[in-house]
Amino acid sequence: MKFPGGLDIGEMMKQAKQMQEEMQRELQQLRVSASAGGGIISVEMNGAKELIDIKIDPDAVKSGDVEMLQDLIIAAVNEASRKADEALKGKLGSKLGGMGLPDGLL
Repeated sequence: MKFPGGLDIGEMMKQAKQMQEEMQRELQQLRVSASAGGGIISVEMNGAKELIDIKIDPDAVKSGDVEMLQDLIIAAVNEASRKADEALKGKLGSKLGGMGLPDGLL
């Protein structure tokens, strides 16, 4: 369907779908890492915020302090999530900024 001025909604929808599919692929490929406790816990997450890897220093397990490990895991996962959000915002900003949208909308 074409509107006055040559605006084709069907073509716009097709382009939007392609951009969405490309963004999904990029999110799966994006990797962020975070650690807590001076490296006792390290995690890796993708851009879709799926936890991919977790490493726990074996010495930390020997201490038997389960509460500390739980807190460190939470801290590392939350930090990786924050980094994924920042990376996503940067990717969206570069894609949408090229479309002429104001920064306040990102």
